[in-house]
Amino acid sequence: MVWLPLLFLLCLVGVSFAGAASWILPMTYGGLSLATFLLYARDKSAAIKGHWRTPENTLHVFSLLGGWPGAWLGQALLRHKSRKLSFRILFWLTVLGNACGLALYLSPELRAVLGRAISVAGNGILRLG
Repeated sequence: MVWLPLLFLLCLVGVSFAGAASWILPMTYGGLSLATFLLYARDKSAAIKGHWRTPENTLHVFSLLGGWPGAWLGQALLRHKSRKLSFRILFWLTVLGNACGLALYLSPELRAVLGRAISVAGNGILRLG
């Protein structure tokens, strides 16, 4: 399943090539993925040597911002952070959060629905106050 994050990145290139998104999108995901993979590699090395470790929250923030393909590859190829269940659960939540953000970015219709929902909720709160 190592190919899935690579396929995702390739799809982002396709989306940009088709004109549905800026080229900044795959470049950002690629850059964040590389940075996240390197964080995993550095943390793995530090764990082996008994040195200072990268905080788990840092790894999760990079995943949430778009570096999750690199995190996935780091877990799979480096065999790092791939056994701790609580870490893996939080990792998949970051992937889900990032996917929701990406869907909002790519879908004007979804942004409109969310905007209406926020407006309705805001009006309801104003009436209650």
